[in-house]
Amino acid sequence: MIDSRKTLRIIHAGALERVMEKCLEHFSKQNSGLRFEITGVGSREGAKRLLSGEDYDIIALADQALFAEMLVPDLVENYFVFAADQIVISYDRSSKGSKEITQDNWVDVLLKPQVSFARSDHHLDPCGYRTLMVWQLAEKFYDKPGLFTTMESICIPYSTYPKSLDLASALFKGKVDYAFLYSSQAKQLGLPYISLPEKINLSNPAYANFYDQAAVSVESMIPGTNVIIHGKPIEFAIGIASSTKHPELAKSFIDLLTGTEGNFILEECGFIPC
Repeated sequence: MIDSRKTLRIIHAGALERVMEKCLEHFSKQNSGLRFEITGVGSREGAKRLLSGEDYDIIALADQALFAEMLVPDLVENYFVFAADQIVISYDRSSKGSKEITQDNWVDVLLKPQVSFARSDHHLDPCGYRTLMVWQLAEKFYDKPGLFTTMESICIPYSTYPKSLDLASALFKGKVDYAFLYSSQAKQLGLPYISLPEKINLSNPAYANFYDQAAVSVESMIPGTNVIIHGKPIEFAIGIASSTKHPELAKSFIDLLTGTEGNFILEECGFIPC
């Protein structure tokens, strides 16, 4: 039995909440007596928390690029990509226009005066900046000059929803008609959604060069400065904090997540294991 005073601290992307809970159910059976503390946040916020000195053993983020930008090699030695996803437009049965919206007319439906839509905060949450990238790519894909600016100007203020999980909650409560979320979140929550063409939904590595044309400015690790992020296929990644007091336990958890059991959990939660 593990010393009951041992606590494994995990900070993770909000979109991974159910995955982490299910993995910990399995992990706790194998490690009786071990305590856990899990914190779900927007991934950029999570990386900044490590930078500010907060103490965690494991960090799991919705964008593998954040490790290279902020954490490697000082705070995390290496990291592992474990899942892929895509951006979708989720809605509720009571959402205005829900009976008519399709992959072909979603732009027209969202731009109707009575319809509201939202995204998460791009400074805190990869789902937020990925949504902006989807809009930029849609402008090119559909040949609609000015589409990105129009959508950005009429979208509900991003600061209202720090992370995509907050946005999903607002959708459930009828505070917004449509939300740009990961497909895994929509599946987990049982929300209907519209899939977008692969050339704009950030899911297919074959379109990496096209995705790269999209670029978003977000707050960097240095206060008061920004960094430009380019579009890439969506990849979730996990790493062990260099300061961990429980490296073997942290490694065992990652082995579970990236192994057969973890892959089953990821698929069950709507992700594509890598």
